[in-house]
Amino acid sequence: MKTIRYLFITGAALGISALLSLETMAQLSISGQLRTRSELLSGQGSPLSKGSKPAFFTSQRTRLNVGYKGYRTQFFISAQDVRVWGQDASTNNRVTNAAQNGFMLHEAWGEISLLDTNQIKAGKEFSLKIGRQELLYDDSRLLGNLDWLQQARRHDAALIKYSNQGFTAHFGFAYNQNSELKTGTLYNGVPNGYPAGTNGIGTMYKSMQFGYASKKLKQGIVSLLVLKDDFQKYTLTQTGTKNLEKGVNSRVTFGPYLQTKLGKSWNLTASAYMQQGKDKDGAKLSAYMYSVKGVYDVNKFISVGPGFDYTSGSGTGSTKNKTFDPLYGTPHKFWGQMDYFYAANGFGKGGLSDLYLTSTIKASPKLSIQADLHQFSSPSQVINAKDEKLSSNFGEELDIIATFNLTRTISFQGGYCTFLPTNSLAQVKGVTDPQKMANWAYLMISIKPDFLK
Repeated sequence: MKTIRYLFITGAALGISALLSLETMAQLSISGQLRTRSELLSGQGSPLSKGSKPAFFTSQRTRLNVGYKGYRTQFFISAQDVRVWGQDASTNNRVTNAAQNGFMLHEAWGEISLLDTNQIKAGKEFSLKIGRQELLYDDSRLLGNLDWLQQARRHDAALIKYSNQGFTAHFGFAYNQNSELKTGTLYNGVPNGYPAGTNGIGTMYKSMQFGYASKKLKQGIVSLLVLKDDFQKYTLTQTGTKNLEKGVNSRVTFGPYLQTKLGKSWNLTASAYMQQGKDKDGAKLSAYMYSVKGVYDVNKFISVGPGFDYTSGSGTGSTKNKTFDPLYGTPHKFWGQMDYFYAANGFGKGGLSDLYLTSTIKASPKLSIQADLHQFSSPSQVINAKDEKLSSNFGEELDIIATFNLTRTISFQGGYCTFLPTNSLAQVKGVTDPQKMANWAYLMISIKPDFLK
């Protein structure tokens, strides 16, 4: 009898232990990503001068993500390594240039629920999220994670989140320092480290505050974003060296976003934003942008539609900065896959006009093909070194991207893009004697395992 009782108690204990382990495992998530991208570049980002040769390389992103959900708390950490194949010696990685050391902490945040369990179950949310995190809002035009870039984008920030019955409000705060200081709070907005990029001006903010509110519609969403980012003041010495000074230059960006469905087949996306205050250099700022896109679902396989983006720019001799900066968004998604505009490659301060046609074909449940045609031009007058007026036409770009999902965790994406640049584009890009055509092709393979499934 004692033996049977012992076996029963032991079995029950093991069963309870197994159930607790399963519950714990259900709260724990461990996933990864290995993403390689092989690229053939013959004028990607900027036209090549005649005689320049194409480039070819393979870059790789490797990530390990660990998340945990517990009582009124969440925790997430994402470590990643980004590098080009061959940048390290095969027997000793200590010879790697420090600026090319791509190992970093991409995300590390915790979230605290300020509501009890019953309120959360009722669909309400009121929480505080703190730490290194991605910020994604609406279509990622102004705030996005820039996932196309192997390094991606993240912020060290605190975020207050509230939502209830289709209404959402977020308030974000960030305050940057280069290191732990004993005195003073001056900040160098071009910190050392692996160059992941920031925005169209290439300088990190000293501090940032934003408010975001959205409301779900019957078919879509409407939202409002107000963001203020502050940049450390500075003066220039006679040799061009920056001397950081107390105080900040603040700019404010604000505007609405709308995404909705018109009838049964039309999908409409529109946004408009203003920028006021001062730019990072202290000049008065007054800029704007607007965007509208309509996509028509021909059937369940094909969709097509036009779009137009406009960002204001500054003309030659203008004392006020009228150049709109797209903040911390995902420019690769909007202004051409070849990244000629608002990406790592500058094109002056004249602004951009982009008239385009986009189309998507869902060839099968696993295969989709997207084709976009862009006509780019300058809203401001383009003038060459001889003070001669040039055409406002920047050129045309054709992007063809195919994505094939082999399984839930394995995907292939290939693309071919071509750009026909003009002399006006070469002028604002600072390219002499440009080639008449630019091309770019890539193959990207992504493996995203979920280790607990």
